[in-house]
Amino acid sequence: MRIRTPFALLGAVLLVLLVPPLLTSGSGAEGGTRIPGLRLMVPNTPGGGYDITARTAAKAIEDAGLNNSAEVFNLPGAGGTVGLSRLVSERGNGKLAMSMGLGVVGAVHTNHAPSTLADTTPIARLTEEPDIVVVDKDSTYRDFGQLLADWKKDPGSMPVGGGSSPGGPDHLAPMLMAEAAGITPKSVNYVPFDGGGELLASILGGKVAFGVSGVGEYLDQIKSGQLRVLAVTGPERAEDIDAPTLRETGVDTEFTNWRGIVAPPGLSREERERLTGLVDRLHASKQWKDALARNGWSDAYLTGAGFGRFLDGQDRRVDTVLKELGL
Repeated sequence: MRIRTPFALLGAVLLVLLVPPLLTSGSGAEGGTRIPGLRLMVPNTPGGGYDITARTAAKAIEDAGLNNSAEVFNLPGAGGTVGLSRLVSERGNGKLAMSMGLGVVGAVHTNHAPSTLADTTPIARLTEEPDIVVVDKDSTYRDFGQLLADWKKDPGSMPVGGGSSPGGPDHLAPMLMAEAAGITPKSVNYVPFDGGGELLASILGGKVAFGVSGVGEYLDQIKSGQLRVLAVTGPERAEDIDAPTLRETGVDTEFTNWRGIVAPPGLSREERERLTGLVDRLHASKQWKDALARNGWSDAYLTGAGFGRFLDGQDRRVDTVLKELGL
């Protein structure tokens, strides 16, 4: 993830496993990357970014013949930290991984979680994508300038919905947006939801003035005309979405989110290499490349120790940005 403002620069990942089978199959041939009984945990509700990423990865793994089957299950709560605690408690379980990203980094800070990402085994950062500012098709806001004018007049009267807890990407994006537009971040009326699925219902039901979420989560609703995109938070316009970047609207900031995969602590070298090898083969597959294009995700692949250093840097940057914004 990248966030650029006069105050801070914030960077932008995806999956974690738990318990029994996610990927079942063979003998450990093909480089020893098959993992019978592999499961992939999603630490928020169905329909959100972690959920879509995990289910997309599981299907690509199966379709590419990298393993026989893939089980994905949801364990929501506290911005992903309930799932994180479960993952950490599964010490030495080489058949479990978790889909995660920047939202979990932020939730650890804002929820004062007992377990952190430093307690996990980093596997890979997979994707990066911008957030989008969206409204229901019946909203009176036709462009971002109209929305921003009303937001500046009375920030507290305009609920802003996001699919992550405070400190997560859908929270940080509007806060940085507000700061760059001259709105005091503390005055923003942010309403958190546990994933994009819950947020979508509130946007369509008119319970929030606008929502902030990842591009890939709402492509179907955008294409069908249910949602209108007013702005994109990344450095460039999103493909197939007719909306300007924040900088094009005069708001001098940019932000991108990321997703990846972590595993329980205490894995043996063989277990870690097997899981990383499976994700390597997923990343190289045509099925995964097609999924990246279909969901508007950018390839941000980074594994092992490099991903571990990235997670450490993200943790420090989130802490810094929350303090700088007075949050």
